Amino acid sequence: MKLLKRIRHFLGVAPDVVAGNWWTVGFAATALTLATGVVSPVSRADTPTAKSTVKVLVTKPRTKDVAIAEQYAARIRAIRHIRIRSLLQGQLQKISVAAEQEVKQGDVMFNIDPEPYRVKLNRARDQATMAERALDDAKKLRDDKAVSADGLALLEEKLVKAQADLQLAKVELTFTALKAPFEGTILSVDQKAGNQVKEGEELGVLADHSQMWVYFTVPETRYLEYPKKLDKLTIDLILANDGKFEQVGHIGAIEANVKDEAGNIPFRADFPNPDRSLRHGMSGTVVVNRIIQGAVVIPQRATFEKLNKRYVYVVDKDNVAHQREIVVHDESDDLYVVKSGVGVDDRIILIGIRQVRDGDKVECEEL
Repeated sequence: MKLLKRIRHFLGVAPDVVAGNWWTVGFAATALTLATGVVSPVSRADTPTAKSTVKVLVTKPRTKDVAIAEQYAARIRAIRHIRIRSLLQGQLQKISVAAEQEVKQGDVMFNIDPEPYRVKLNRARDQATMAERALDDAKKLRDDKAVSADGLALLEEKLVKAQADLQLAKVELTFTALKAPFEGTILSVDQKAGNQVKEGEELGVLADHSQMWVYFTVPETRYLEYPKKLDKLTIDLILANDGKFEQVGHIGAIEANVKDEAGNIPFRADFPNPDRSLRHGMSGTVVVNRIIQGAVVIPQRATFEKLNKRYVYVVDKDNVAHQREIVVHDESDDLYVVKSGVGVDDRIILIGIRQVRDGDKVECEEL
């Protein structure tokens, strides 16, 4: 009891603590022993054991040909897309098309009142006839010295001008009927019959949707990885509704110059559009399909992420695990295509990475 009182006094425990509270007494005795530096003998079973070696499953990176699908935002454009503009000034007499209508090459779309241009043509024809007669009469009088050489040259110039005016009047009369320059779809009609239009004023929009040009940009680093013959690349198109366009495209053109500081190179993919389901102005995502030959691949589950970087555990010849950063080039199914960090001779931990720390000794089982 004297020992218990001393323990209570050392810990500041009240005297009325129940004497039978052995947890308090035991705790106090331990504290007192530690405080006075007295260490009681401990059995072998009570000594802490050394850390056990973690068992892990390891594998090696391997090489294989990997199909890669790279996605880029895209703008869809018609192979031909024009704004129909009036070539003359006048009253819009007739409109023969409507929005979404298909037209053939040569179909008349708009008519401008031709009457003022018929009058102009008749006047030009009369002027040309008069100029021709005046020149003929002057040539007959040339032998009699009644007309000078300068006078004859002036009449010839007048005839040339009159004939040019006549030709222009003929062309202007044909411009009163605006015809489709190619087969396509009328996307819009911007005027009404009876409107007075000016030269160059927009009347509507015509697009050829038989083939579509899809524009996207590729980072310079990726472009340098592409095969020299780009016709080997196949291009898929994902539309805004996440549906895949049924036609397959191919690279049609590459811009010669890199236009921005990021080093992006403009590409154009050409897609056939037989049912005209693609329209000018749509957007989507192109998927460039290519094969990386002899790529180094590892299972995705063998990696872990830390501070936006990806790592693996590489086990050395002494079975010590070392954390190593890798650079992922791409991913395919459940594999990572590794650009740098590990090679085919390295052993990496596949199962057990959560139980391992950098520098741990591990017990390996080869996959």
